[in-house]
Amino acid sequence: MRIGSLVLAVWLIIGALAAGQRGHYTGSVTNCNQVATIAVTILGGPLNYVGLNPKIACETPKPSK
Repeated sequence: MRIGSLVLAVWLIIGALAAGQRGHYTGSVTNCNQVATIAVTILGGPLNYVGLNPKIACETPKPSK
């Protein structure tokens, strides 16, 4: 169990570093696309360094009038 937890923690740290290197943390978050792309980059972990460049497109519902 400890090895699995350690591997998961290292995986997520590598993903967070990759998101930082791609500049995902700079500026303000203005839409769900940015949040989703940051999350997928972090979850991708080391796969980011073998060519994975995840980008998510999403739309939030508009309020009715």
